[in-house]
Parts: sequence; C-alpha cells; structure tokens
Amino acid sequence: MRLKELRKARHITQLKLALDLHMSQNTISRYETGEHEPGIAELVKLADYFHVSVDYLIGRTDNPEYTP
Repeated sequence: MRLKELRKARHITQLKLALDLHMSQNTISRYETGEHEPGIAELVKLADYFHVSVDYLIGRTDNPEYTP
C-alpha cells in the first residue's frame, strides 16, 4: 500500500492524518507497516483524503486518478 509514500510526499505526520480521519496514530502506523490492513470504508477514506483511487492506494495501478 502506498499510504506512507503519499503521506510523506505531502509532509503529513501520522498524527495529523489520524486526527483528520478520526483514527488513532497506531492504526495509521499499522497500515503503513502492513501489520494490519484497512477495510473498505477506511480505504475509501484514505483514497478520498489523498485524492487518489483506491486501486492506486493499494498498488493495483500506477495511475493515481480515479476512473470509473
């Protein structure tokens, strides 16, 4: 998953991301390390936050644009 890459590219801390999405910093850390995988609702929240597609977020495409 590209979460850490997206977060760092935008200079956002784990804490800020967690607060913005009403999650814990520990949850964000676990997503980034692969210790825990986000569910569908969380993937959509993360993709919307970074303005990318879920497919891009999880590495299924290199195109960050959402295309229905």
